Amino acid sequence: MTLKHAIEGTEYVIKEINTQDEELNAFLFSLGCYSGEKITVVSHLKSGCVVSIKDARYHIDNQLAEAICI
Repeated sequence: MTLKHAIEGTEYVIKEINTQDEELNAFLFSLGCYSGEKITVVSHLKSGCVVSIKDARYHIDNQLAEAICI
């Protein structure tokens, strides 16, 4: 399942991130978004979703939400 289909308010563990872009992987890692880390979808928006990672909130667009498997 991907972040786009996650239930709001439920905590999940990231299984993998399916992207070939090394810069994007490094950026996500700097945010704390990597395999084994806990993530919660705070709300779904038309353009993506708001997620909580390590007590911080970020907006993730739909394309990236589809790439993060939980």
